[in-house]
Amino acid sequence: MKSNKLIMAALAVGLTFTATSCRDDFAETNTNPSAVTKGEISYLFAEAVNKFDPQPYLEYFYNAPMKYQWAGMGMSASGAGEGILTLTLDGDQSWQYQNVLRVLRAMENQYESLDDNQKKQQIGYVKGAQIMSIYLGLFGTDLYGDIPYKEACKAAYGGTLTPGYDSVESLYDLWLTQLDECISAFTSDDVIIKSEQDVVCGGDKAKWAKFANSLKLKIAVRLLAQNPTKAKQIAAAVESASCGYMNTNSDDILFNKGVNKLTGDDGYINDRIYHWNNGFTGCVGSQSVINFMVDNKDPRVRFFYTKNQWNSKIIQGYYDAGLEIPDFIEKNVEFTTGADGKKKFVKWKGMGEPWVRYYGLTEDWNAQLDATGKYKWYFPSQYANADKELYLHNKEGKNPQGYTVYSTLNNMMIIGRSYSSASQVEAATLPDDTYTFTTKDRPWYGLYMSAAETNLYLAEFAMLNNDEAKAKKYYDNALALSCNTYNTLAKDNQVAYYSTVTGCFGYDKENEKPIDLQDGEINNMMQSDKYAFTGTAAEKLEKIYIQEMLNFTLYPNEVFVTARRSGYPSYNSTILPRKSYSEVPANKIPRRFPTGNISETDIMKGIKTEAYKAQGLTITTSGLYNEVLATERLWQDQGAPAWGAGSAK
Repeated sequence: MKSNKLIMAALAVGLTFTATSCRDDFAETNTNPSAVTKGEISYLFAEAVNKFDPQPYLEYFYNAPMKYQWAGMGMSASGAGEGILTLTLDGDQSWQYQNVLRVLRAMENQYESLDDNQKKQQIGYVKGAQIMSIYLGLFGTDLYGDIPYKEACKAAYGGTLTPGYDSVESLYDLWLTQLDECISAFTSDDVIIKSEQDVVCGGDKAKWAKFANSLKLKIAVRLLAQNPTKAKQIAAAVESASCGYMNTNSDDILFNKGVNKLTGDDGYINDRIYHWNNGFTGCVGSQSVINFMVDNKDPRVRFFYTKNQWNSKIIQGYYDAGLEIPDFIEKNVEFTTGADGKKKFVKWKGMGEPWVRYYGLTEDWNAQLDATGKYKWYFPSQYANADKELYLHNKEGKNPQGYTVYSTLNNMMIIGRSYSSASQVEAATLPDDTYTFTTKDRPWYGLYMSAAETNLYLAEFAMLNNDEAKAKKYYDNALALSCNTYNTLAKDNQVAYYSTVTGCFGYDKENEKPIDLQDGEINNMMQSDKYAFTGTAAEKLEKIYIQEMLNFTLYPNEVFVTARRSGYPSYNSTILPRKSYSEVPANKIPRRFPTGNISETDIMKGIKTEAYKAQGLTITTSGLYNEVLATERLWQDQGAPAWGAGSAK
């Protein structure tokens, strides 16, 4: 949870060094030598951190709704329908690794010109950038399989403008070797990395070593379908490594890139401090997932999702107007009825605030097209009498206003900008009222890897090795770590309704409750049958996979990858069943993203064509569903269970 002014100082270097256009692929990747400005390695490291963004704007704008829906763990705000099969190209995230790799190549080139003593002073920065490049490289291979890596971004230093594609298998091997080299560097007494020049780990070499060691587990779980023996060997080596692995909340890779907004409104600079500023995609919680979390008193539901807009004042506004309110909301309302027949809100009942403000979107097929009124509260625009029955008006009878009944993904955990939507920045208010939470930009804290994730992976491997006692230790620890990590992230990101966020409770102060983690909540959650590490071996393994995906709620790519490799959530589960659609059976759901067309003028045309052919992949474009995306699997996905089939164990 650190920030660093060096990040801002390095921007001047970075703006010159990384200036690129949107020309074809590797004309951009391999910048002409004359366009490269040399910089100090520590400053180049700061620019690598600036460029390190696994989940930029286009990931959420285009890919996130598809990834959540394909995985069965979330939805688009448009509901369940043919949109599930509408594909868009990933124009940003899959090639995001190049942004850091390009800086890493400059660092490596500069490093070679140093004497031995200088190399000892600078190797830590090079290895830190290498870890970040590997992290992003995994994202690229997750969606597209083979990628150019070993030869990529080297044209400015004597390499080629047409680098070859590397197989996923060879990259996993390369990255595992490089991570071991990083661990050796960060556990050496000779290596120095200054705290004031390291926003990621604050100069803590031991933390860098744990990060590198734990990152090997991301590779190991991706190897399970192809080479389970090797995957288990990797996990065992991580577990026994003398450098340790991420095992406490202080080990989390959680930081913000800067706190000082520089003069002017430079989008590049502000996007690094606050994350992107292009709005937010419509990802929402599904009924099955949010009900599962609320029913089991999982406090993370409050960090992952927003409260709906139905606070007590909105409910009273509907009562005063003589309008009905949604029955699933009213069941949690205690009210009295006056002589005039109108109701008066008294207090929340059931689980009370804040729990009663979290509801998922209906998962019924094509509910958004229904005009009968059955789904009117979810899709009021489809209901003919919405203006009279579903909307409140001001005292002049104008300004119709509706209120969202379901919870959206919590954008304040993902970007630090101010917002314009009332559901995101303001308290939900009556038409004649106003009350603003905050309109200020807030430096954004990103979580990139956590001790919770590491412990869940180790629990998974322990179960695969039939060591249930060890698996329970890791599992229980992981859930506690996860709750604490996201509580910290919500606090640092000044999320609405966190108790330390000024002004959040002024409008409905009598009946609002904070979302902070409360004493005893983790223990209460763990007493639930569906969270406790009990049941058959298969059920215990399923619980681990479900918790992995819940822990990844804010990370659509990790949700997608975990569901794809595990087969959970399962259609036949008694714990968290996946919604089944006859319109979209499991064997029609895509397992990879479209490659995109290859331009006739692309200098990489031949190499790309052969690379896709070698993988058995058909060249596909975005748009309507293409069945090959469901049948042609990437190397690491071959042998994995079908969507919703569950594990073979």
